[in-house]
Amino acid sequence: SNRIPHTGRNGWVNLVKFFREDRFRHLHKHMERTFNALGPIYREHVGTQSSVNIMLPSDIGELFRAEGLHPRRMTLQPWATHREIRQHSKGVFLKNGEEWRADRLLLNKEVMMTSAVKCFLPLLDEVARDFCRMLRVRVDREGRGEERKRSLTLDPSPDLFRFALEASCHVIYGERIGLFSSSPSMESQKFIWAVEEMLATTPPLLYLPPRLLLRVRAPLWTKHASAWDHIFSHAEARIQRGYQRLSSSKGLGSKAGAPGAQYTGVLGQLMGKGQLSLDLIKANITELMAGGVDTTAVPLQFALFELGRNPEVQEMVRQQVRASWAQAGGDPQKALQGAPLLKGTVKEILRLYPVGTTVQRYPIKDIVLQNYHIPAGTMVQACLYPLGRSAEVFEDPLRFHPGRWGTSKEEGQRGEGTGFRSLAFGFGARQCVGRRIAENEMQLLLMHILLSFHLSVSSSEDIKTTCTLILQPETPPRITFSKL
Repeated sequence: SNRIPHTGRNGWVNLVKFFREDRFRHLHKHMERTFNALGPIYREHVGTQSSVNIMLPSDIGELFRAEGLHPRRMTLQPWATHREIRQHSKGVFLKNGEEWRADRLLLNKEVMMTSAVKCFLPLLDEVARDFCRMLRVRVDREGRGEERKRSLTLDPSPDLFRFALEASCHVIYGERIGLFSSSPSMESQKFIWAVEEMLATTPPLLYLPPRLLLRVRAPLWTKHASAWDHIFSHAEARIQRGYQRLSSSKGLGSKAGAPGAQYTGVLGQLMGKGQLSLDLIKANITELMAGGVDTTAVPLQFALFELGRNPEVQEMVRQQVRASWAQAGGDPQKALQGAPLLKGTVKEILRLYPVGTTVQRYPIKDIVLQNYHIPAGTMVQACLYPLGRSAEVFEDPLRFHPGRWGTSKEEGQRGEGTGFRSLAFGFGARQCVGRRIAENEMQLLLMHILLSFHLSVSSSEDIKTTCTLILQPETPPRITFSKL
């Protein structure tokens, strides 16, 4: 593996380069450029981290076949250090090995299984409908044009963040926090800011050893830690409230999930079953809250933009959604099943704008990638941005084409085998634990928006993107919503 093309042997020299050239903010572009220069595999050393980077589905498949029973991804050291210093338990995001597996299996029952999705789908649907109701009122109030055809141009990102937080809280705590009222609470706005601050301060801290972390980048570390503290106290308060509500309503007595029992959200389910300690419930609920706001709000921004600049695609999706909605008689699950293009739209957005730009694994046995020998235990990163835009993998890669994910023999795909192309949520046992919540949340919102509005954009220039810990627009796109 020493013969693998590399970007420089000295990790500290590279780290200085990264800081100087602000490469962190354009990591996705840096990877794309490096693959173009060095070919489909290269090695990179940055500070304390060293990885082998790959981008072809065949190599990614090899990597995942060697992930073992307890797959590991790169540890986000700043997050782990925060938990250790504050003596908080760790959720599944930060755990590994047997401990990770035990907790993860219990969580899967409440957030991943089909039976759980059936329970929380109506909650997501209610929030998506409310969002559109609020938007219609705003278009009526502030829009221009005569009454029937009013339209309003705005940056929807603040509203999308509030939607994502409201939807998360509804599913997790089973309660509405009322973020769509005319004056949403300051505490929720502060929570959103804390999550953004936490994400933005993570990358520069990632490449330093933990002890150095606390000393050298003190101001940055302080910002990072206090952002997490805010996230924890916010979640803590909600969990306390939920706990009291559940105990008083004897919701804990009537076995959670008993037929006819009211669904009380993920928190209620976990508490009612009593298999996960209160500490671990807190740790995981906090991670779900922190991990579920930006990661759905940002792809929704990109989705509204791409639908707006591709009117023919928008119309095709809308027609399918209308037909399916009419058939479904108000059942959100039926409505989504009858409109596969919604799922295709989300897949397509995450292909072009993967919110997490890499998926990492440490193979448990030696593997061969591109004829290079990779020893067990090497950190290998699948780089999703270059993958999603590669002409070797996708036909006409820059075209926004939700139909390419259709069931009819995977049209628009290149190369043998069509596996390992859609990896925005990761893969296998360690894939994103919030995946089912996120996919359904995004699809339902897009469905209701398409039923209510026509979308357009003033400029169809590509959006400039930047990388905090996640890929987002440098400036959020402005969207014109016209009432249908």
